Amino acid sequence: MSDAICSSADKVLEGYLESAPMDTSHHRMVKQQNKCGYGLQGVCCRLCSNGPCRLSPSKPKGVCGADADTIACRNFLRQVAAGSGCYTHVVENTAKRLKEMAQEYLVSGEPFPNKEAVAKLAGILQINCCGECHPGCTESCAKTAEMIAEAVLADLRKPYEEKMELIEKIALPKRYDLWKKLGILPGGAKDEIFNAVVKTSTNLNSDPMDMLLQCLRLGISTGNYGLILTNLMNDIIMGCPQISMDPVGLRIIDPEYVNIMITGHQQSMFADLEEKLETEIIQKSAELVGAKGIRIVGCTCVGQDYQARSECYKGVYCGHAGNNYTSEAVLMTGCVDLVVSEFNCSIPGIEPICEKLEIPMLCLDDVAKKVNAKLIPYCAEEKEKISSEIIAAALCGFKNRKEKISGIAPARGEKRVNAMAHHGFEKSITGLSEDTLVAALGGSLDPLINAIASGKIKGIVGIVGCSNLRAKGHDVFTVELAKELIKKDMLVLSAGCTCGGLENCGLMTMDAIELCGSGLKEVCTALGVPPVLNFGPCLAIGRIELTACALAKALDVDLPQLPVVISAPQWLEEQALADGAYALALGFPLHLALSPFVTGSKIAVTVLTEALKEITGGQLIIEGDVDAAADKFEEIIKEKRKGLGLDKGGEAIC
Repeated sequence: MSDAICSSADKVLEGYLESAPMDTSHHRMVKQQNKCGYGLQGVCCRLCSNGPCRLSPSKPKGVCGADADTIACRNFLRQVAAGSGCYTHVVENTAKRLKEMAQEYLVSGEPFPNKEAVAKLAGILQINCCGECHPGCTESCAKTAEMIAEAVLADLRKPYEEKMELIEKIALPKRYDLWKKLGILPGGAKDEIFNAVVKTSTNLNSDPMDMLLQCLRLGISTGNYGLILTNLMNDIIMGCPQISMDPVGLRIIDPEYVNIMITGHQQSMFADLEEKLETEIIQKSAELVGAKGIRIVGCTCVGQDYQARSECYKGVYCGHAGNNYTSEAVLMTGCVDLVVSEFNCSIPGIEPICEKLEIPMLCLDDVAKKVNAKLIPYCAEEKEKISSEIIAAALCGFKNRKEKISGIAPARGEKRVNAMAHHGFEKSITGLSEDTLVAALGGSLDPLINAIASGKIKGIVGIVGCSNLRAKGHDVFTVELAKELIKKDMLVLSAGCTCGGLENCGLMTMDAIELCGSGLKEVCTALGVPPVLNFGPCLAIGRIELTACALAKALDVDLPQLPVVISAPQWLEEQALADGAYALALGFPLHLALSPFVTGSKIAVTVLTEALKEITGGQLIIEGDVDAAADKFEEIIKEKRKGLGLDKGGEAIC
């Protein structure tokens, strides 16, 4: 194509897309550069037939009398509620999978896997653990897992007026006490979302402060359930993360294999498929159609979930190709034989590419149904049949690709074929978690605390969330910010599509140590880790929060006192806003390169950027310049260090 494309931090990918024969999101971004000013400010309302009403200084109220504060906060609450709904859908499905798995093992009587993960979560939730995991317990591992799942499902489904019980057992006690004092402990997660939808309907709630407080409640339920509990239940179902150095980028795709590209967030839906792919009969079936074998190609967050557990799936998982805005490029390699999607980050732009290249698509969850895809709703009773259908479709896809391969390669062009082999890196760190980080530090957080106390690490920045194409281009702000921060001796933890960009640009390799300031370089060299650590999918933002809680407990402080800043520089979706509400409820400074659509409301801007500091300790920071953002982080962390009693000489914190 001759059309211009947006910039990318990943220059190999950018060159690859410049020669793309098909339209992609990177091309469409250029065509969609002019944005609606009313929409950007959040002051457009289309809730009733008197509208759409668009507010301005000359038209300060809608037909009904709603002002900019009401309209912008109402729109914002609806976005946060939708994002919370997405995470609640995932955690509910994960709890269902865990319950089904537990019941299968109860019937079969076979030893239950991942007992340590069962014991860990049962301990957190104060559920009597089993005798197999811990002395003095009476139930089997499978029964304990079933009890965990039932406790999560019951809490999610409580009515709005009944407070969720498990939050007190998960949250940092100092935070829980504050939330209780402020009256922002959420009721049942699903009913909180329902209430928000009702509240923001025509001629109902017009109190912007009430709506902003409900955003915090939604953030708390989203974080503790959709982020933390989803991960900990997945650890039981799929196995725990393990640190390793793995290949990333388009280089992972071998055209001689049957390649199944997966997109979404629900790894537990693929448990049976993984087992089938590992069997000799399935791999032999791939050989019968002329392939070396059959493998899963990771893409978007579900690919990063696999990546975190890559040691468990070496035989059937070839690696993580990239984030949401890399998925079109993955398909245009012409080496994918089937796309299976089960949740968001499965952008509509993949559909015409699949259609043109005759790549079949399957969806396991109707919330992610694609227009030209076959829907096979996942259910435990049908899982073997579903896995068989996925494998059959992939084998058929490879057979079709093999028959027309000579016609596909010239269409791609030599430049794009070479780009595929040279894209990404061979050894990028994966598998960080609240547990593996501590294990890598020798069993405690003391080495990290001492490095912070000495000033070798000034502080920690979580660069998390999505990838978008508007904040300087594809992953540009994310990558440039990470480089500035490590240069300033700040350790970077990442979770979400940000990981896909950072790893494909080399910041999660050992070579990135050369970009660090002297203090961070010394620490990373001694520990043998890169300066940007990969915690996995956006769900693993919860793992970073667990790490922060462990750090706060070790120092006996509350979260806002830590020398920690959270940045979601290239936030994209409503889910990211729910994540952001969680960060603000936790009391963290939260940076965004692009403002949420609330700037038309003086109340929203004042509360989010200033007043919250006196409520939860959190603060929203909007900064669209990379250097200025990094400088602001440095100043914030400097103040946090003073608050912890660190003097100029860097005396120990504790």
